[in-house]
Amino acid sequence: MDEELLALNKLSVDYKVKGGYLSAVKNVSFTINKGEIFAIVGESGCGKSTIAHSILRLLPEHNEIIKGNIFFNGEDLNDYTEKQLEEIRGREIGMIFQNPLDSLNPVYTTGFQVAEGIMLDNVSKEEAWNRVIKIYNDVKMPDAKKRALSFPHELSGGMRQRVMIAMMISRTPQLLIADEPTTALDVTIEAQILSIIKTLRDEFNTAVMLITHNFGLVAEVADKVAVMYAGEVVEQGTVFDIFDNPKHPYTRLLMKALPRRAKSEGRLQTIDGSVPRLTEIKSGCRFENRCPFVMDICKSKDPGRKVVTESHSFYCHLEGEVRNNE
Repeated sequence: MDEELLALNKLSVDYKVKGGYLSAVKNVSFTINKGEIFAIVGESGCGKSTIAHSILRLLPEHNEIIKGNIFFNGEDLNDYTEKQLEEIRGREIGMIFQNPLDSLNPVYTTGFQVAEGIMLDNVSKEEAWNRVIKIYNDVKMPDAKKRALSFPHELSGGMRQRVMIAMMISRTPQLLIADEPTTALDVTIEAQILSIIKTLRDEFNTAVMLITHNFGLVAEVADKVAVMYAGEVVEQGTVFDIFDNPKHPYTRLLMKALPRRAKSEGRLQTIDGSVPRLTEIKSGCRFENRCPFVMDICKSKDPGRKVVTESHSFYCHLEGEVRNNE
C-alpha cells in the first residue's frame, strides 16, 4: 500500500511586486508517496522551482505570501518555525539545486563541504570523511579520494552535480528535491545522474521530486507526473496516463511538440501565443489565450477538476467527449 510522504493542498504563492502581487503559483495540489519519483514538468517560469523552494521556505527576499498547506509526514510545514525547518532541511528533505557551482563554496574542498553536513549528526571527523569517500563511490565519482580534496572549480559540471547529490544523500533524507539536475550536462552524464537517482530510490526508498522541462527524463524515470502552466497544475497522473492518454489541451500540444523519429512525420507542433503576465491574471483559465478549443466560459471562470481515473485528473472546461472527438 502506498504511504503518503508529501502532500500539497491548494498551495498558492504570491510575490509582492511594485504595484501589487505576482501570482507565481495558484491552488496546486498533489501527493508524493514514499519511494516514488514524482516529476513536475513545464516551461521556464511556470512555477516549478517556486514550489520546490516553498516546501523548505527558501524563497528569495522573503516577500512572498504563501497560502494553503504543505504536509510532510502529516505535519504542515507552513506552521513550522525557522528553527524547526532547520531540523528538516538536509536531514529529512534534501535539495539538489539547478546550478551546483552556485551552491558550492569555492574556498572549501568538496569533501569538506559534504562532511560538514554529516557531522551535524554528531559524527566524528574521521568517520564523516570515511562516509564521504563511500558516498563519492556510490555516486560513481571517479578517483573519489582525489576529488574529495578538490575545490569546486577543479571539477567538471558532471562531477559537481555528483558532489551535490552526495551532499544531499549523505544524511539519507526521506525526500529529495532535484531541480533540473541534468541542466547543461551532456547526454552520457545525464544518463549516469538519472541512474544514480533511481538507485537512490531503490536502495533507500527515498521519494524524489524531479523538476524538469525535459519529457525525455520524465519518460525514463518518473512514476507520476504533474504538468504545470503559468503557475497552475493543469494535469497530473501516472507517466503512462500522461504519455498515452493526455487530456488537457496544453499537455496534448506539448506531446505534439516532442521530436519525432523521422522527418516524414512532419514538422513539430508549435503553441501560438505567449504565457500571460502573472501580475494581470484574473478569473478564468490561464491557457485560454493560446487554447485552440477556447470558449467564453474559459475567460471568466476557473476550470474545475475532472477525474479520468483514480490516478489521472486535469483542469479544463471541455468535456471528455468533445476532446476525444477533436
